[in-house]
Amino acid sequence: MLFIQYPRCTTCQKAKKWLDAHNITYTERHIVENQPSYDELKVWYGKSGLPLKRFFNTSGLMYKDMQLKDKLPTMDEEEQLRLLATNGMLVKRPLIVDGDTVLVGFKEAEWTEKLQ
Repeated sequence: MLFIQYPRCTTCQKAKKWLDAHNITYTERHIVENQPSYDELKVWYGKSGLPLKRFFNTSGLMYKDMQLKDKLPTMDEEEQLRLLATNGMLVKRPLIVDGDTVLVGFKEAEWTEKLQ
C-alpha cells in the first residue's frame, strides 16, 4: 500500500496515525519531493471511480492563486491530469493506492470500510 502525503498537512498526520493505530503497513511517499506523474495520476483516477476534480487540492493556496475554480471547467481531462502532474501541492492528499483501491483525502469511515 502506498501512502502519499505531505508531512506538514494535519489531515495527513491524522491519516498516518489512523493507519498506525490499525496496524496497516504502508510505504510512505512525500507528495512534493516525489510528486505523482501524469501516468500514475491517470491510472489512479481510472481506478478511483471519482470525478477528476476530487484529485485537486481545492483548499490549497496554489489552487486559489491559479484561479483553478474558474479554469478547470474549461479544461478537458487530459489538460487537468497534465496540470496535476506539474506540482504535488495541487494534488489532494493524503492518497492511498493499494491495488485497485484508490482513496483521496482522509475520511475515517471510508478508510475503515475500504482498508479493513
